[in-house]
Amino acid sequence: MRAAGEQALSSLRRTLEQKAADLIRRDPERAAHAIEVGLIDRDWLEHPGTQPIRSVTTTEMMQRFLERSVEQRPSVLGKLGLNTLQVLSWSANEDPADANASPVVVVFTDLENFTAYTSTNGDDAAIALLAEHHRVVGPVVRGRGGRVVKRLGDGLMLSFPSPEAAVLAAIELVDVAPEPLRMRAGVHLGEAVVTRDDLIGHVVNVAARVTEAAKGGEVLATTDVRAAVGELSRVTFGRARRVRLKGVSEVVRVCSVVSG
Repeated sequence: MRAAGEQALSSLRRTLEQKAADLIRRDPERAAHAIEVGLIDRDWLEHPGTQPIRSVTTTEMMQRFLERSVEQRPSVLGKLGLNTLQVLSWSANEDPADANASPVVVVFTDLENFTAYTSTNGDDAAIALLAEHHRVVGPVVRGRGGRVVKRLGDGLMLSFPSPEAAVLAAIELVDVAPEPLRMRAGVHLGEAVVTRDDLIGHVVNVAARVTEAAKGGEVLATTDVRAAVGELSRVTFGRARRVRLKGVSEVVRVCSVVSG
């Protein structure tokens, strides 16, 4: 009797989640916003009833919402104060000295010929281009469950919860690079010490150097990433090649990644 009741309750829950997901999908813009701030997970929206509705904490949702607000309206930062964003990004018990290495997928990006663009068009144009670039990047990264760890001039250090999310986000980012520039991206995975504003470890160095080996408009991933992803719908990994990366002692195997 109890088992039958639990089965009936589970079936009802799946039905209700399916109806809720159908309703959310009717408004793609609102659905994208809900995914971006972590109110719902993309996997749940695609497969309601079989996946958790969301995987982020309330604090993380608030942080994503504030980041999005600042990207869309920079004046918001002046009202909130930088300390507000920083405090909300801290873990209550975080102490970098006690941090342990944990699995992470790292993506670096940069804009090809940004220095030349700045020289030709001036600092004001370059700043405006980067501001618009960051407004576009934020939703893509958060929509895949990732976070912008650092902004490094015209480049970004990003982290993602899975290699699939990292690869899909990297492809999206390359496709929305600010004209007339092209973006390149590098993806690697491994263990790193994760703090509120940094990633520390060999995996980070490799990911950065893989990005340098990429061409404008290209996503380059290590074969470790390709192996972890396996088959992924609408994504194709190119033929692997061996490369020597500056500051990396071992030979690294990389391959290009494209949609389709």
